[in-house]
Amino acid sequence: MSTATAKQSSGPVLDWAAGHGPVTGALSATTGAFAVATVGAATAMPPGWALAVGTAGALGHTVAGLRRRNAGRTLATWASSWLVGAGWTTWAMTHGPLTWTALGSLATIGVGIGAAARSTALFEEAREEETAAGLDRQISAELSSERREIAAEWVERIQRVCGITVRVLAVEQWPTGAGFSVDAELPPGGATWMKIAAESPRLSADARLPHGCTATASPGIHQGRVIIDVTTANVLEEERTYPADYGPLSLLSGIPWGFRTNAEPAVAYLREQCALVVGPTGSGKTNMVHTILAGFARAEDVLTWVIDLNAGSAGLPWVLPALNGEITGTNGPPVRPGVDWLAGTYDEAMAMLDVAVKVAKHRKMAYQDLLAKANTDLLPVSSRIPQIMLVIDEGAEILASSDRQMRKLAEKILEVIRIARAMGLRTVLTALGATGSVLGNLMIRREAKVRVALTGGETEGMDLGKMFPGSRGLRVDQAPYKGAGFMGTPESPGALFKAWRILPNQIRDIIAATSDRHPYLDDVSAKAAGPSYARRWDADRTEWMRTHQPGAPALDTEAAKGGLNLAALRDLGDGGTPAGGLPADELARKFREEIDAHFATAPDPHTPEDATAVPPRTGLNLSALRGEREQDNPAHRAALALLLSAGAEGTGASAIARALADEYGTTRQTVVGWLKSWVTDGTAVRVGEGTKARYVHQRHAPEKPAEG
Repeated sequence: MSTATAKQSSGPVLDWAAGHGPVTGALSATTGAFAVATVGAATAMPPGWALAVGTAGALGHTVAGLRRRNAGRTLATWASSWLVGAGWTTWAMTHGPLTWTALGSLATIGVGIGAAARSTALFEEAREEETAAGLDRQISAELSSERREIAAEWVERIQRVCGITVRVLAVEQWPTGAGFSVDAELPPGGATWMKIAAESPRLSADARLPHGCTATASPGIHQGRVIIDVTTANVLEEERTYPADYGPLSLLSGIPWGFRTNAEPAVAYLREQCALVVGPTGSGKTNMVHTILAGFARAEDVLTWVIDLNAGSAGLPWVLPALNGEITGTNGPPVRPGVDWLAGTYDEAMAMLDVAVKVAKHRKMAYQDLLAKANTDLLPVSSRIPQIMLVIDEGAEILASSDRQMRKLAEKILEVIRIARAMGLRTVLTALGATGSVLGNLMIRREAKVRVALTGGETEGMDLGKMFPGSRGLRVDQAPYKGAGFMGTPESPGALFKAWRILPNQIRDIIAATSDRHPYLDDVSAKAAGPSYARRWDADRTEWMRTHQPGAPALDTEAAKGGLNLAALRDLGDGGTPAGGLPADELARKFREEIDAHFATAPDPHTPEDATAVPPRTGLNLSALRGEREQDNPAHRAALALLLSAGAEGTGASAIARALADEYGTTRQTVVGWLKSWVTDGTAVRVGEGTKARYVHQRHAPEKPAEG
């Protein structure tokens, strides 16, 4: 037996710091009085001393009770106890404390003190409870008064604006302080909540709500009731970063994607539903995709597969830090990527979708016993059998594309959506706008019931009526802020919300915090997925992630050959100033000096005809760069650098446009115009015809360029 155990079993433990109760207090008082009387009688102590001490004790206890604001009854009880005890002690010291009369009277005094103490304790408890109850009643009365004022105000407002007389049953103030909800009963005669919802803008104006605040109506507990949510503080104008709590989530309990106007989380339930997220350029759609990926990374029962044919930009921040070993987990080893699979090329996307179809079909056969045992037709999703969420950036555009390759991808995407709901494979598609081409697909309208429209104040391509059918009073100007828009789910109709702002360093933190939380693909599904899934992180399949621009010509080809280094042009910012800090004019001057030191100078088209000319195509033509310096267009300079770096093989408008799309947003039509102007002024030469045509910089052009 340990020492601690021996101490615990040695006997009862007394708490000497505890206060006295009615019994222990009375016992302490009587034994103390008996001891003082006995000692005083034996030593011939003056009896008046005991009376003086008792009087001082009564006075001190009264003062302390007044400070604690005890009741007069309590003060009188304790003062009397002190005086009675002191009187008995004085009497016993005079007549002897060891007589039966003295002992009997002392016992009687002890019982009386205990009973009085118990009575006063109960009285004080009741008094405190009554005080607290009175305070609660006062607060409740004040709140009830405020609620009654709100109810009367909105009954009058609804009658004035909507022509409907409602009866308010309850008013609930939101805990966040951003507004309140009014629960009202509709009058008989066929009035519906939709009539009030249609007048949301007029109700908001009549209530003089701040910009960004609304009064929206939704169905109540039955069809004769309506809930009116009134926002009084515009939380959408605030930029709130993604919550720093990266704790575990579950697909079954919902994934938060942002916050509503009442500051409560906006939650998406995706076990059976697909999702559609639309947002034009500049609305915060990319940030929204990262927010979605963050939620999936935190979930313990989700594997995330990402398709982004725009160089994989949506998924690279979730993959590269782990693949490059830039971050480590809590125990030191390299962490797993934040997504389970990333496809940035057409071939990889087709491979991913083929695997998804195989997994869905194989799960249907292999898990029949599990479904029968669970008595369900939905595969029980858990960390052992995770749900696969396919996030396809601009996937809605793929479905609407007329390109032959994109149509093949679209067929695979629709097949996954069609056959894989019960087996735990769902999709999140994004698009640039809520247009008829995006929402025209019946499969999307039927399966993507979780819908988000990020407006950012953009009105073009934002048909909120098609995006949220049945919702009334939704207007783009209600959400003019970046990252703000509308979100609707089967559980809640379309309403205002805003996505959290997720910062790049947060993505790295989430990858590290959730690495050991990611589930692994179950054995049944992994067997169906085969080597295409097992080797998804092989070096040859992830090489494009490190080049960042698959298929684009390298910009430093000439530097690698010991020739001219055009990296400075590549680093030019929007204002014409390169990363190194040199102004564009100074850079162009140094650039020409370097050219002159290595190559002969080509003729300038602006040079007079009688000037000394240099034989054509024996040097580098800088006239285009001079003109571009005047235009101060870094995209134009970068395109010319790409043309030069392509060498004798040349390049085309599509390749240049793809390489510049991410950084500059350059379109193919713009590049075509530049190429034509370069051919006209002699900067470039066109080689070949039709689809095989390519453009070669003058320096690398053959002596006799092909005609046309």
